[in-house]
Amino acid sequence: MTLLSPLQPQKQRKTLGDQIYESIRESIVSFRLAPGTMIYENELADSMKVSRTPVREAIRLLVNEQLLEVLPQRGTRIALISARKVSEARFIREQLELGAFKLAAAKWGERDRTVESASIETLLKQQQAASDAKDIAQFLQLDEAFHRAILEIAGNDTLLQMIYYMRGHLNRARYLAMDQFGHTDRVIEEHRLLFEAIREGSEQLVAERLAQHIRKLDNELPQLREAHPDYFMD
Repeated sequence: MTLLSPLQPQKQRKTLGDQIYESIRESIVSFRLAPGTMIYENELADSMKVSRTPVREAIRLLVNEQLLEVLPQRGTRIALISARKVSEARFIREQLELGAFKLAAAKWGERDRTVESASIETLLKQQQAASDAKDIAQFLQLDEAFHRAILEIAGNDTLLQMIYYMRGHLNRARYLAMDQFGHTDRVIEEHRLLFEAIREGSEQLVAERLAQHIRKLDNELPQLREAHPDYFMD
């Protein structure tokens, strides 16, 4: 199996359990731990140089999230990708983000947004650098950061948390699609157009561009399942 790297010091205050959970989760989403891989508490703990107790708790949370599954008499493995669950998550993501992105557009002109604008422009430049380097894992993290930055403008912390947890299944398929189809530059352009519509305060244009941005995965899923049958369960 692919072992995880030791945990690095965190600038933000996070518990050790949070760090371990996020590290394993990110390794699942970015295919460092591929679907179907068996995992073992002691190996994960050794590779991250931590005790088994927080690893066990992280595994429990990821089982609840259905990113891990327990096989009777065999152990724990990385769950296979459910195409049905990916499509469901894509639909939920669109519905949740639609309202938030429209709200961000409506609120954009309420005050000076120099800081937010500069931060998002920096994210777009970082996305381009990751795309040029063909670093899909980094690109996907920056993609998440872009969406999170827009959601923060809408000002709904509960929504941010909901979207974070439900996008685990979705982002595994998105990672696979970016790896297979190499369309990161197209994603960046779609982000730029979305940001442009938000700054213009055009809720209708934001809704149209967000739908186009999100729905492509439905058309790509059959090709991904055909190319990687061992990764999918339905």
